[in-house]
Amino acid sequence: MRLNFVKMHGLGNDFMIVDLPADATLSPAQWRALADRHTGIGFDQALVLHPPRRPGSQAYYRIFNADGSEAAQCGNGLRCIAALLQQRGRAPDGTLVLDSASGSMRARVLAGGLVTVEMGQPNFDPKSVPFDAPERRPTYPIQCGDEHYEFGVLLMGNPQAVLRVATIEAAPVERLGRALQSEPRFPQQVNVSFMQVIDHAHIRLRIYERGVGETRACGTAACAATVIGRDLGLLGSDVEVNVPGGVLGVHWEGAGQSVWLTGPAQRSFEGQVEI
Repeated sequence: MRLNFVKMHGLGNDFMIVDLPADATLSPAQWRALADRHTGIGFDQALVLHPPRRPGSQAYYRIFNADGSEAAQCGNGLRCIAALLQQRGRAPDGTLVLDSASGSMRARVLAGGLVTVEMGQPNFDPKSVPFDAPERRPTYPIQCGDEHYEFGVLLMGNPQAVLRVATIEAAPVERLGRALQSEPRFPQQVNVSFMQVIDHAHIRLRIYERGVGETRACGTAACAATVIGRDLGLLGSDVEVNVPGGVLGVHWEGAGQSVWLTGPAQRSFEGQVEI
């Protein structure tokens, strides 16, 4: 089988985007082979576009991590899908509705290569994440060797854990990211973010993403860090998130409101691959 694909990225968080019939997909082993950066195409996630399932929607999409596992949401990927469909003439006014396993998402293609997407409302309920805890708390403890840490938890499309650190350069991203991902309290693993608060409108972030490892950017993690920071009284409603790949903007008014993510979406190249 020959697949046509488009390679895109949002601040270095890179994707292979393919169109497939509604009932078609690939095996985890096939996704892993395609994700290999030496012998395959190379990507953090594959984004599969299916025909729309609801009136008024431009597409239904699924997300597969580099290890072949499926994810529920991807903010950077959603922006790339919106930009690609707008380039294909599917959204002449720049406004789209896209469906996924985590629900319908609105997107707007802006000037200058920027795209803003609605990421839905954050969910702090531990059972929804899922996270094994008797009740919802602002932070939870974890012991890693001789070191003690506190982290916030929420569902932002995907399970998210956010730790506040003094500097992201000194953050134990690999060691603690792996420890939290193998933590039994997260039965479906978790994205782990290390957040350095600069002021009420600026943070720096490094992310250890489930199914991928450390990434240059992660949209759902940027949203989660902003929400946790605002919930702890550290951040305002508009936050500039500096990740290794560049800058994302996150807007969240507070409880009961959707989170909006803004950033660039860029096309790298197109190609074909035999499966």
